[in-house]
Amino acid sequence: MPLAHPFDDDKLKEECGVFGVVGVADAANFVALGLHALQHRGQEAGGIVAHDPEDGFNSARRFGYVRDNFTSQSLMKTLPGPLAIGHVRYSTAGSKGAAIRDVQPFFGEFSMGGAAIAHNGNITNADALRKELIERGSIFQSSSDSECIIHLMARSLQRNIPERMEDALRRVEGAFSVVAMTRTKLIGVRDPLGVRPLVLGKVGDGWALSSETCALDIIGAEFVREIAPGEMVVITAEGGVESHFPFRKQASKFCIFEHVYFSRPDSIIGGRSVYETRRQIGVELAREAPVEADLVCPVPDSGTPAAIGFAHESGIPFGLGITRNQYMGRTFIEPTEQIRNMGVRLKLNVNRALIKGKRVILVDDSVVRGTTSRKIKEMILDAGAAEVHFRIASPPTAWPCFYGVDTPQREKLLAATMSEEEMRKHLSVDSLKFITLDGLYRAVGEADGRSKSCPQYCDACFSGEYPVVPSDMIEKGFQLKAAE
Repeated sequence: MPLAHPFDDDKLKEECGVFGVVGVADAANFVALGLHALQHRGQEAGGIVAHDPEDGFNSARRFGYVRDNFTSQSLMKTLPGPLAIGHVRYSTAGSKGAAIRDVQPFFGEFSMGGAAIAHNGNITNADALRKELIERGSIFQSSSDSECIIHLMARSLQRNIPERMEDALRRVEGAFSVVAMTRTKLIGVRDPLGVRPLVLGKVGDGWALSSETCALDIIGAEFVREIAPGEMVVITAEGGVESHFPFRKQASKFCIFEHVYFSRPDSIIGGRSVYETRRQIGVELAREAPVEADLVCPVPDSGTPAAIGFAHESGIPFGLGITRNQYMGRTFIEPTEQIRNMGVRLKLNVNRALIKGKRVILVDDSVVRGTTSRKIKEMILDAGAAEVHFRIASPPTAWPCFYGVDTPQREKLLAATMSEEEMRKHLSVDSLKFITLDGLYRAVGEADGRSKSCPQYCDACFSGEYPVVPSDMIEKGFQLKAAE
């Protein structure tokens, strides 16, 4: 699928979304709804595996949006049964613009029965594991790092599938939130650092696992709790939820960018509303980087809660100076160079009557390459703005993520090669300020800011401090931040 416009890649891409249900009739229908609510986490492809006691395992994998594939009655009838899992994908490992064989969930047939697995995150030692497994006779069907888990399970000597999964995941480094299934069990696992999210819900007499709480809402499920870092839950329709902790306990390192951008604003993380956290980021930003202006304007849609918080704290009026075309899909056809050069205007349009003659503060969630920021600034000036000030609701993104986010190479990140003042000149704006790391930590509820000795979150994309050494990337020549 072509990008909707040439600057769609100027954001960090949401990793993936996973969802599973057990103990309800036609579980695949619930999974399709859940994946629809998680579409923001992956828009490249989706897949569902279901199990029925009479028909066994069935699967469907498709490119594109959930709404375009998993709403067909004829397709959903091929996925019967009271147990199903699903996955929406944006490629972080494996081929970009991947083959259908890279689309999860992955399925394996073991001596004690079949199992399917859907994985959100990235395995940082996947290259080494893949090489070892191939040398020992494994035959890989995809280029995805997640397939390593299936092969490790196949080689395990443990007695049942949950135990084999434990065995396999002990060999894995990096980030993983896994939703898996056997013929009778729904399984959820988070890595010991809890980098990626996973939550448990109750739906009727059954249970659900999801990347975010917003996907529980869509199926009318009750949010029960988050799966804890390092926890494995094994759920059956009859026996309910069994929980244990198979990994060595470590300090939690949840991805702080989930609060900033990845999660939907109507989700709950760590007992906190994502929307309220983003609004509070705007409040902190207004305190840290005040500026005289006439209008606070969000870059839609992810900048909106922070812009509301900034406007409230600063006393400067909030206005929707930029409108998003809601019907602009990723499959838009751009037939000529002239059309392509229109860039952001395909998706965003400026409210000229509101902007003209104003000193405008633009609030956005992040700056990656800076290409979109420059185009938006030009649009605002073309509409007659007197001044343009950027306020960014995250610290400068200066390091790539290796835990399930598709990040450009470090040299392509604007903040990796430029100071804040150099970025301001590059973007040609009147001022540019990012929230500080301490300010971001205060906004997510850490009153004393970031602990330098043991940061409460994974913030490697800002700090360069990686909680799990990215061994595959180091093997390829990536250099870690020098010790201070």
